[in-house]
Amino acid sequence: MESYDAVLAFFEKADAPANAGKVAEATGIDKKEVNKVMTKLKKEEKIVSPKRCYWEIKK
Repeated sequence: MESYDAVLAFFEKADAPANAGKVAEATGIDKKEVNKVMTKLKKEEKIVSPKRCYWEIKK
């Protein structure tokens, strides 16, 4: 659950859309784990994609 909270917090604070690599770099979490968390956030409709492969918090 730590990874989930960290990734969600990243998106809440981000000023621009980000991809999984950028999230992994900023949070220090392995990219595979970030991808799993992002998949969960997508299903929960907490993040949306303004352009291909980039995600941001749903407003």
